[in-house]
Amino acid sequence: MSATAASSVFDDALRNLDRAFDYADIHAEAIERLKHPKLAIEVSIPVRMDSGELRLFTGYRVRHDDTRGPGKGGIRFHPGVTLDEVKALAFWMTCKCAVMNLPYGGAKGGVIVNPKELSHMELERLSRGFIQRIADFIGPDTDVPAPDVYTNSMIMGWMTDEYSKIRRQFTPAVITGKPIPLGGSEGREDATGRGAYYCLKEMESERDWTPGGITVAIQGFGNAGQAVARLLAADGYRIVAVSDSSGGIYRASGLNIPALIHAKEAGSHLAAIAADPTIGGDAIDNASLLALDADILIPAALENVLTADNAAQVRARHVVEVANGPVTSDADAILRQRGIQVLPDILANAGGVTVSYFEWVQNKSGWYWSRDQVHQRLQERMAAEYRSISTLAARHDIDLRTAAYAQALGRIGRALTAQGTREYFIGGKG
Repeated sequence: MSATAASSVFDDALRNLDRAFDYADIHAEAIERLKHPKLAIEVSIPVRMDSGELRLFTGYRVRHDDTRGPGKGGIRFHPGVTLDEVKALAFWMTCKCAVMNLPYGGAKGGVIVNPKELSHMELERLSRGFIQRIADFIGPDTDVPAPDVYTNSMIMGWMTDEYSKIRRQFTPAVITGKPIPLGGSEGREDATGRGAYYCLKEMESERDWTPGGITVAIQGFGNAGQAVARLLAADGYRIVAVSDSSGGIYRASGLNIPALIHAKEAGSHLAAIAADPTIGGDAIDNASLLALDADILIPAALENVLTADNAAQVRARHVVEVANGPVTSDADAILRQRGIQVLPDILANAGGVTVSYFEWVQNKSGWYWSRDQVHQRLQERMAAEYRSISTLAARHDIDLRTAAYAQALGRIGRALTAQGTREYFIGGKG
């Protein structure tokens, strides 16, 4: 991401507040508070490399709001991380937790690094070093991190262990997305993609779709993209294109998703798999995938992939945001004007934080659930919140994004105004 693009991410994210304000039960003072993150820190992390060289990495943690509960949000390792980006991601987490009615606020963290350039030992030192720097800033009742881009359950395990060493007590609830033997939850690994799938099943029911007649293109074939592809393909949806950072594959008759996932897990990139006559297809780049004539487009990689420059080229009827912030506000306006329905990220990809909440609850209670129980509870919550937002959108004749933010702002606003507003404080004695 360029510095120019990154500098506008937070301001762009805040534009959703203004659109939703007229439909939300929220005081103007509460809106103003949401425009300013509560806390933000920048740290330097010294790491002794395998070569003996000392390198310093920059990391960030932002707690946007904790009115409704501890901050909640992932940690990403990526060379394009900026403070402004982390602020935007923390803001989205505040709204996402409110959409799902979770007792959390929003937070996010990141380290400027390309983890693919590190050895496993260097990655562990960096992960533990970051926690050493932010240990006073996080905690089970303060701010609870989780995995994000280029971090995973093993990294979360290292981070939890480091925090526990610092506190001199086993503290599994400090971080979610951990390995199951270290206090992780069943069903966490595919929760983001599964949550999007449950939303799509609600859309299917509303619109009386026949899955075999619906085509899907997925930009981003990491954990979340693979999960939603696997679940949709199993139901008969025709996944015609997928891509990763190396490029992608297109096949009009539909791709063999289980075989592609197996090849990816074996270490292959999609650009290389495309040439395989048994499971490949036509090579396609990410820009072309976004413009494919498919019924559903699922951006599942990074933010800002649909902008004012390419939104007019989108031919899908529905865009489902499995990534955080993949559609800029300018692009959103273009899609809305063209009648393309966008299922917003603060609902579509909220399965991850919802199962993170389940993990946190299990850690605190010491009572662990089966995979089927996790799936059932996730499905019930995703379906209920989707139906609530869809009803709100229909009632006010607004798009799903505006309805989702209106629902979030209503819940956040009630918590913020419970502490008093101008009208209370000028109203006389208590």
